[in-house]
Amino acid sequence: MLAGMVSIVAMLVHPLSRGLWLQVEILSKQFKEQGGASTMDPNPLRRWLVSTIIRRVLRPSRLLKRRNQFERQRRQRAARHRVEYFHQIDDSYSHLTAQLLKSLLARYDIELVCYLVTGPTGQNAAEPQLQAHQAAHDAACIAPHYGLSFPMLPSPEPDPSLAQLASAILAAQSASGFINAAAEVGEALWHGDKAALEAIAAEHSCASAEQVAGCLKSGNARRAALGHYAGAMFYYAGEWYWGVDRLHHLETRLQALGAACSAQTGLLAPRPDIISGPLKDNGSLRLEVYASLRSPYTAIIFDRALSLAREVGVELVVCPVLPMVMRGVPVTREKGWYIFTDAAREAREAGVTFGRFYDPVGEPVRRCYSLFPWACEQGKGAQLISSFLRCAFAEGVNTNTDKGLKRVVEGAGLDWLQAQNILGQSDWQAILEANRQAMYDVGLWGVPSFRLLDTSRDKSGEQIAALWGQDRLWLIAREIQSRLANNNGE
Repeated sequence: MLAGMVSIVAMLVHPLSRGLWLQVEILSKQFKEQGGASTMDPNPLRRWLVSTIIRRVLRPSRLLKRRNQFERQRRQRAARHRVEYFHQIDDSYSHLTAQLLKSLLARYDIELVCYLVTGPTGQNAAEPQLQAHQAAHDAACIAPHYGLSFPMLPSPEPDPSLAQLASAILAAQSASGFINAAAEVGEALWHGDKAALEAIAAEHSCASAEQVAGCLKSGNARRAALGHYAGAMFYYAGEWYWGVDRLHHLETRLQALGAACSAQTGLLAPRPDIISGPLKDNGSLRLEVYASLRSPYTAIIFDRALSLAREVGVELVVCPVLPMVMRGVPVTREKGWYIFTDAAREAREAGVTFGRFYDPVGEPVRRCYSLFPWACEQGKGAQLISSFLRCAFAEGVNTNTDKGLKRVVEGAGLDWLQAQNILGQSDWQAILEANRQAMYDVGLWGVPSFRLLDTSRDKSGEQIAALWGQDRLWLIAREIQSRLANNNGE
């Protein structure tokens, strides 16, 4: 039952395939029931049941109970802390992560087991080319902030023949050999250095094509058995941690369990803080925030994005898009499970209230979006989005009822009597589709996404940064300070 319900509520938002701007008169086709892993308009019982299960799954007490259970079992077996890592050779984030493997093993008393895997497939691989492009760009952007290396390449993926050679090298290595060689192999691969790869192969040997295939099959099978689908993933005692971005969660857990080799151990990859100063803007910058009313990641970062814009003084433009499942794009059970649990973990770390979830998919989303143009006319579009996300993800409000939507509207500082006269209007559809297409056009494919523009007189609309993910707001904040310093001649 739980697995089925999780698949229903899974909701990572990403765009559909790139195409021409759609005509407004045919937009209605996108809003029809499309099926897939999620239901657009569940009946009241299903909406309640799904919401109840997710709330229970996300309870901190449940997480603590599970962690304690895993730790008791480990101690009963007198086993070491076993961390499993799944490396995808042609994945940008895997290369960043590989650069930390040796340090991770040296810093913690763990058994680190590494597997080679292929990338996501099927319904887990929505927009693979766009995703790969964004991933390579993102990896190059964040690498310097973590003291890591990643080239800014014209192609988002390495040469396939070199990737095969890199896989053959790692497939031939022992457990320790894999950890020691992974970063070196990745560095040569992502720089397109065939000679360097051949030299590494000569020194460390290569596996046959059959052995590589067997290695990948084994890694994929292990990953699937544990319930995941992507590369650059760590697994430890029932929980998944994605690459460099989530490594600090794993490290904090290991340290709490006494697995650090030194009492003075810091974090290998601490999450950078979102810093809103010291420089303030005088109208030269614009921050576009692409958001969805059914995205848990949007729910936990939206208000912080608003605060950043307000504190720094940049112009804020909120660009809502339609949730993925309402566009007929399915989500798998594994992806849905990971998204919800990961978002809850991110929220706990940030001190953001999250988890009292009441699924707003379908009619609640449509009704709220029908109020968005009106709210914007009153200067409260962002407040409307904020209020809806808070009600749906933090306060457990059933936004499918007039009572629930009234709470959303009044929470945004808007008049419910006026709102009732506007509910159901359709002008929002064209606005949201235009936002989705604009997001595609700059290479973004999911929400929340951020786009920072220089709107000063001599640089009207110049793009400074376009980044995807709630865990990139810290980089947006740094880009703001950097651009303000440049504009001020500092």
